[in-house]
Amino acid sequence: MSSPWLAWRPGEDVALLTRRVHTAYESFLSSSTPGDTLTAVRPVVLESWLRSRHRGVDPDATGSGPVMDDDELRTLREHHPLAAVVPVVRRLLVEDAVDTGLLVAITDARGRMLWVEGDPDLRRRAAPMRFVEGADWSEAVAGTNAPGTAIALDHSVQIFGAEHYSRTVQPWSCSAAPVHDPRTGELLGVIDVTGGDRVAAPEILTLVRATAAAAESELLLRALDGRGPAAGSPLRLTLLGRDRPRLHGPAGTTPLSMRHAEILLLLAERPEGMGAEELAVQLAERDLDTVTVRAEVSRLRRVVGPDLLGSRPYRLTSPLRTEVAEVRGLLARGDRSGAVRACRGPVLPSSDAPGVVAVREELRADVRSALLRPPQDTGLLLDWLATPQGRDDAGLWQALLAALPAGSPEADRASVRLGLDRPPAPGLPLHTRATGLQRPRS
Repeated sequence: MSSPWLAWRPGEDVALLTRRVHTAYESFLSSSTPGDTLTAVRPVVLESWLRSRHRGVDPDATGSGPVMDDDELRTLREHHPLAAVVPVVRRLLVEDAVDTGLLVAITDARGRMLWVEGDPDLRRRAAPMRFVEGADWSEAVAGTNAPGTAIALDHSVQIFGAEHYSRTVQPWSCSAAPVHDPRTGELLGVIDVTGGDRVAAPEILTLVRATAAAAESELLLRALDGRGPAAGSPLRLTLLGRDRPRLHGPAGTTPLSMRHAEILLLLAERPEGMGAEELAVQLAERDLDTVTVRAEVSRLRRVVGPDLLGSRPYRLTSPLRTEVAEVRGLLARGDRSGAVRACRGPVLPSSDAPGVVAVREELRADVRSALLRPPQDTGLLLDWLATPQGRDDAGLWQALLAALPAGSPEADRASVRLGLDRPPAPGLPLHTRATGLQRPRS
C-alpha cells in the first residue's frame, strides 16, 4: 500500500496525474459534495480541501493574506527556537537549492514564513503569490498547501500542483515536514521545499523529513549542553536487527521485552505523545484494549523508572535516543556509508505491531532512496544487499547490475539473483532504469 503522504509513486505518469487531479479539483469546486471523480484525490488532500472550503478560503484569491512588517518579523525570528537550526537547514537544503531551482522555507507553528531562501529567480517568481518571509501560509488563510497542511495534521506531507486549494499556487509543488521541541513534543514549525513538479518526487519528502530530524537533534544537543554535565547522557534504545532490545543508560543496560521496546519506540517517534486508545491501535490495531495498554505502561515504568514516561497523553519526559533516529541523522548529514553500517538489521524484526511495521518500512525506504541517489556507490549497494532488509530488493539488484562492468563477478552474481542472462542495455540514467522512476518535470 502506497503512503498517503506522498504525492505520486515511482513510475507514475505525472502528466496523467496532473489531468486527473485538475478534473477532481474543478469537480469539487463546482459541487457542494465530493463526487465520484474525487477518488482520484488522496484522502489527505480531499480532507484539506473540505477544511479550506469550510473556513471560507477563496480559491481564486491572489496570495496568502497580509504580510507582517519588517520589525515584527525581525522580533519573531530573534525569539523563535527554530532560529538555532537555520544553519543546519542551510547546510542540508539551501546550499543545493540555490543551484537547483528550489525554495526552502521555515515557518512557525502558526504557518508564518520566518525564512525563505534558495534560487533567487524562483523567489522573485513566488513573490506575487506572497510566498515570502512574513506571510501566513496556514490552511485557514492559504488553503491546502504543504506547510499549512503539515501543521494542520502535524505530519510530513507533499502537495502536488492542482492539489493546492488556491489556483494561484497550482503551478507549484511542495514537500514539508514538522519540527518539534525534542523535550516537550511541542510543534515549533515546519521545513518546506517548494518548486516544480519534481519537488513532489518521493525522495524529496525523505530529504525534508531527514532535515527536520537533524534540526530536532540539534535542538536536543543544545538543550543538553545548556543543562550542563551533571545531567548525564540521554538513554539509548537499541533495536535494529534485535528481537532482544535493550535500553542503555548511565546505570547500565536493561533488557526489554518486545512489547516494552515497541512502546518506547512508538513514543520516541511521537514526541507529542498519544493516548491509550491510539497507542493500542499502533500496537495491535483492534486486538488490544486500553486496559491492557495501561497495564503494560505501568509495568514498563517499573522497569525503566518513573522519570522516563509521562501520562495523559503517554509521552517521553526525558531524552531517549534510538538507533532509528541515529540512522536518520546519518542520512541527513549525507553519510550514506555510516547509515548502512548503523542500519544492521530491520527495526524489531519479529514485531508485527502496525506502528513498528510502519517505522521499519519507512527507515528501509529512507536508506534505499539514499542509495539510489547519484553518485552511485556499488560498494554500498553490495553492503546493503547483504543485509536482511536489502537482499530481496529487486530494484537495488537492478541498480547494482546497471552500475557494474559487464562480466565482473558481482555483475554475474546480480544477473543470477535477478534470473537474467545479461545486464540491461545502457541508455537511461542509472537511477531511472534501475527503479522505473520517471524524471519529474521541472
